[in-house]
Amino acid sequence: MQADPRESQRFRFVRHAYADGVAELAYAFDDGPELVERITFPGAPAIPAGREAAFAAALRLLHLVAGVSYYKAGIPPAIVVEGAPLDDEGAAMFDALYVHGLAEFAYRNRLDLRGRIRFPSSAAKPVAAPAIGLPKRSLLPIGGGKDSVVAVEAVKSIGADATAAWVGNSPLIAECAARTGLSTLNISRELAPGLFELNRLGAWNGHIPVTAINSAILVVAAVLYGYDSIVFANERSASVATLEYDGQEVNHQWSKGFGFEKTFHDYVHSHVAADLDYCSLLRPWSELAVTSAFARLGGEYFGVFSSCNRNFRILGPKPADRWCGQCPKCHFVFLALAPFMPKPRLTSIFGRNLLDDPDLAAAFDALLEFHDHKPFECVGEGAEARAAMFALANRPEWQEDALVARFRREILPQLDPSELALEPWLQPGASHLVPARLLGALDALG
Repeated sequence: MQADPRESQRFRFVRHAYADGVAELAYAFDDGPELVERITFPGAPAIPAGREAAFAAALRLLHLVAGVSYYKAGIPPAIVVEGAPLDDEGAAMFDALYVHGLAEFAYRNRLDLRGRIRFPSSAAKPVAAPAIGLPKRSLLPIGGGKDSVVAVEAVKSIGADATAAWVGNSPLIAECAARTGLSTLNISRELAPGLFELNRLGAWNGHIPVTAINSAILVVAAVLYGYDSIVFANERSASVATLEYDGQEVNHQWSKGFGFEKTFHDYVHSHVAADLDYCSLLRPWSELAVTSAFARLGGEYFGVFSSCNRNFRILGPKPADRWCGQCPKCHFVFLALAPFMPKPRLTSIFGRNLLDDPDLAAAFDALLEFHDHKPFECVGEGAEARAAMFALANRPEWQEDALVARFRREILPQLDPSELALEPWLQPGASHLVPARLLGALDALG
């Protein structure tokens, strides 16, 4: 029987193994029973000759990253990694992932993980990973929302070889992936059943950096199936913290931010394969620039995309349609699309006009960072939400809607109009890690 993990002293990365397309990742608290996660790679080939070392390194990376789902249940003071010791660079990356990736979890549970999380390491420097001759084709993670659709279409526009990939069994994502016309790869992830039992018994619980876990899964997939790049669709707004608390930035989207992207990219190059790139195609762009690009795609995806996270819960009720209309993601996507899409089209997608509902005033205030911090969700910056609302406040077709009228009447007088222009949000920034062969797709977004 599993003891209370909050009373444990050690979190153990026990073992990882791979056979017949299934990776097994085993963890334990103290000497308690193993928590075993399984990840299934469909139609997996034998590990190709010459990629064995890269595959072993990728599998270990996955074991260490995915452990964040289990470590958080007890947050014991000692972390034990079985097998060869980590080098200092690797340990520093995992320290950062667990501290920053669990910052929201810590904030909500009134915990401080700084100084508590320390992956053991040796001072030995690893031998740099070599190039392994990966085929020049890309894995494009797709989440069913606007961002990944924009990235997919940009890559398609330059004729690059690519596969739409996702983790989990969401039929909404499957439908959106099918609409891309690309080949698809659907990987399944089965969390250890014991984790749900621990949660039921009152273990620590909360937000984890899911994008980091999916990234590590796709590194294994890239080596196994043969892809030289993993191309996410995370925009620059993801790098901005949700709030600051007790001297620490708390960012719901930390593993979608550029800091994680750069660290992970460098780790993959140095520890897994020198010719395996990891990047985000949308990194130079704001959320508003991405919604603008999405609106220009036309109606092909309007009926199948969804950014409402209630659709993708492991547990709990899901909306009857693609949009619940009650969560911050629904509210932000509606607001961000509104300046770029005809009003009847937008309201038909969501089933109603969210900006004409007075009961949602507090929810939209949070998006604007008006008397509140922005929600713990994958939403854009408060400043760009204010720019979108300001644009609507100057358009007759939106001015009479309850929340736009309220913005004009109560909020706008407190703002500086010179900081509310929409156009600056549509310009790209400079920082990105997009490889040379995909720069044409980056240009297509402009």
